[in-house]
Amino acid sequence: MGVKSLLWFVTNACPGASTVVNLKEMAENHRSSYPGSPPIIVVDAMSCLRQWYTPESWVCGGQWREYLSHLDKFINTFTAAGIKLVFYFDGVVEQKKRDEWVKRRLKNNKEIAKIFQFIKTNKQQPGRQMFFIPSGLATFTRFALKSLDQEVVCSLQEADYEVATYGLQNNCMGILGEDTDYLIYDTSPYFSINKLCLDRLETVMFSRQNLCSRLGLHVTDLPLFACLLGTDIVPESAVEGFRNQCVASFCAKSHRSDKRTNTILAVANYISTIPHSYNSLRVFEEMLPLGSDKSILTKGIQSYLLPGQQSPWLPCDFSHFPAASVKQVMPLSLDQEIFQIAKEQHVRAESYMVYNVLSGGEVECSNTLEDEYDTELPGQAHIYCLARQHIYSVLLESGRDIHGAFPIVKEWFVCAGNSLQQPDLIQPRQLPGGTPSLRTLWLSREPEAEKLRCCTFVACFQLQDVAEELQALQASVTAVCSLLIYLALQVDTLSVEDLNAFVAQTLCLEGKSAAHLADLQLAQIDSRAVQLSSLFIRGLSMLIMANSACGFPYRMDDLMPWHLFDGKLFQEKYQQAHRGWPLHEILEGNESWLSEFQNRMSLICKVCSAKGRKIQSRQRENSFVPASSGRNYFSERRGRGGASRFQNPDRIPSHPYHLPDQGCSWRGPQTPAFSSEFQIPGPRYRSRHQPLRGQRFQLEPRWPR
Repeated sequence: MGVKSLLWFVTNACPGASTVVNLKEMAENHRSSYPGSPPIIVVDAMSCLRQWYTPESWVCGGQWREYLSHLDKFINTFTAAGIKLVFYFDGVVEQKKRDEWVKRRLKNNKEIAKIFQFIKTNKQQPGRQMFFIPSGLATFTRFALKSLDQEVVCSLQEADYEVATYGLQNNCMGILGEDTDYLIYDTSPYFSINKLCLDRLETVMFSRQNLCSRLGLHVTDLPLFACLLGTDIVPESAVEGFRNQCVASFCAKSHRSDKRTNTILAVANYISTIPHSYNSLRVFEEMLPLGSDKSILTKGIQSYLLPGQQSPWLPCDFSHFPAASVKQVMPLSLDQEIFQIAKEQHVRAESYMVYNVLSGGEVECSNTLEDEYDTELPGQAHIYCLARQHIYSVLLESGRDIHGAFPIVKEWFVCAGNSLQQPDLIQPRQLPGGTPSLRTLWLSREPEAEKLRCCTFVACFQLQDVAEELQALQASVTAVCSLLIYLALQVDTLSVEDLNAFVAQTLCLEGKSAAHLADLQLAQIDSRAVQLSSLFIRGLSMLIMANSACGFPYRMDDLMPWHLFDGKLFQEKYQQAHRGWPLHEILEGNESWLSEFQNRMSLICKVCSAKGRKIQSRQRENSFVPASSGRNYFSERRGRGGASRFQNPDRIPSHPYHLPDQGCSWRGPQTPAFSSEFQIPGPRYRSRHQPLRGQRFQLEPRWPR
């Protein structure tokens, strides 16, 4: 992100361009200078995620209550200093930056592969030097901040442009983030999140005026300067030849030895010696390599111009053009009112993916902590494809052509084997029983409308035949059961022990504080449990997407991970279940949890049985390494458990669940026992290592209708 080598230069070779400041003192000065105008810091949230996620455990799937607690502390510290925060998130990936987005995602894949290799070799979490943010962190942080009563904005174009514009137009005290583009924009002061000391509210402020003084440039020259060094829009390779010429000429007159300093000073020196005009820019563009977009420098400079600003390097009437390249929204045969609602919900960060589908028919999902070499577990992009197809059909029902065909949705989903050279072209799939209109789902206040929203929600996950049973449950229980049933039906290798772990961790999470969860220690980390955690979290994002599309039958807060999941706790329950621990110990001796556990497993297994899915037991105790001391963490926990308070503390069954008369505790409606002839056929989705690129396809349902 940002301008090539600029951060290093302002930190190491530009005295005065970076200074330590106290934000509380700056806020007091701001109030004195602008009475009646509260000090506001606009936050580039995407660049802050790595600093905000402070829980020690990051590889297990997210310590969500710890994370929420830290966000609360972060906000309260600024509030106590009288500083208002406004948080901006990327809402789109603009086409001009797609290549850079792909490049980073592929690089991240390599980093994730190293993380899993470390886990499988050492059975431990890697050090912070290999830190990778938990899957779904950006998505759920939006909702976390809203739950803490913060103003959150999801951008309609490149977020850094909107952040810089907001800072300029609202006389903000500054911008908090980690992107040297904020030194190039002519906007509010730029503060570093990486250098922030929260307790003292001190950080580093970067000065574009002092930078210009060091470079011998005007502020209006900075956009061209940035483009000639290389940005997300102007590839470094496109201007490499020009830079080399500048450096060769500059070094003949200078005795500096540092290459980065020489490059930056050489480019600045050249800019300062030529006429500041559009004709000069055209000379630059003619020097670009053959085959290059000759207007790329013009586009690059334009991207840094905020509303009302002009550049001496562009034609004087250039301000009549849009200041940035904004994706043109085009409703797909929708009613304008529906589209406007989707847009407003998107900007307020109240929905997920809906506006992107309706506006341009294009969506993306970044990297997930998945082991590309684990052939037993498909990637989340494939597992949730059927659910997404159903959700797309809800959103695009009114966009069908005269032949009944849905508009195609372009997906950029990062997964193993996907080179991301072009998007997958996904055909929406109509819901079983038909798809209601968005107008009915979103606007109707009739008594039957709420039931319809709930039925449509579960139908997105092929669970319409048990809609009434699911609706009778608490919202959070509906969410977990719907997700686990869908996973069990989509992933043949999901075992009884896996489901036991998921259900048990959700129950055992109740009442546990962030501090309690932070103190939880694990003797080792299992790589398969890490990937299962990521699948669950990505599943929650599918639930909030379906909830958004169906008119919010459930409160978003009921679908959030801090209510439903903790990575370390799941890792513990996973290992306990696969080691064959007694159920009463896995449930920590809580008798009421036992009853709930049986009810939830009863529902999950009943639905799977009805759809021909036989859930097998498959203990993986051999995958765990015994502690060298002879008594590992789990044995100590077992020893402290004491006598059971249950009358029949049976061990977790090592076979599929059965009816009560077959000797295993079972509550809920009776269904026929599992039999081998009901086992569903093998996977019908494509191999994760042979993704279908640039073609239309329909994912075959994994179970009979």
